[in-house]
Amino acid sequence: MRIALCDDEPKTAEGLNSMIENAFKSLDILIDVFTDGNELLHRFAQKSYDIVFLDIEMPAIDGLTVARKLRDISAEVFIVFLTSHMEYAIKGYEVNALRYLTKPPVKEKVCEIIEHVRKKQAEEKTLWVKTGDGEYKLKLSDIIYIEALNQKMMIHTLSGNYEIWGKLSDYEDKLGGEGFFRIHRSFLVSLSTVSGIKGQYIKVAGGDELPVGRTKEKEFRAALVAFADKEAF
Repeated sequence: MRIALCDDEPKTAEGLNSMIENAFKSLDILIDVFTDGNELLHRFAQKSYDIVFLDIEMPAIDGLTVARKLRDISAEVFIVFLTSHMEYAIKGYEVNALRYLTKPPVKEKVCEIIEHVRKKQAEEKTLWVKTGDGEYKLKLSDIIYIEALNQKMMIHTLSGNYEIWGKLSDYEDKLGGEGFFRIHRSFLVSLSTVSGIKGQYIKVAGGDELPVGRTKEKEFRAALVAFADKEAF
């Protein structure tokens, strides 16, 4: 889980940082601390976060403005406002804020928020990938297929493509139990996106047609039937 803390008062941000680290020592949590909203926005454009704890009253750029800009980048990030004045709470609906915390934040409330996000993430499986211009969290349900391109791969999704380094076999192992099947030496496909079979080719969401290796055809059809049966229940 990736968490950003943004508060122009370093003492508040560092205190929250220590609180989270001490409460979740056994979890793989990465925390970045910012004292300026513009810094956070610049970093977020390169590397997104799961949760942003955001001070509302900051001098350079206020938290509500930062939150609106974050929403322009991501509809999924969980935004938690930190404030000493709860009259700002109504504004949170404009940016779909998860919650407001009064300063100084109470440990139990912070833990409730992180556990809530963990539960939500468990319900929606995701994959982190690293490209040449940053790191991205992709929903497995958005991935159509992964294509091998020499030493690189192209991940084709419903919202765009992501070029990454790696071997297709690594992702075959990682996603094999998540409804993905390697139909060819160059293609790993999400079975949920298959919309038709035409001879030695399949059609997937978005309209692409991909070849099925001759040695893979029988196994692929069996996997597709098994997947369809499983989804029916």
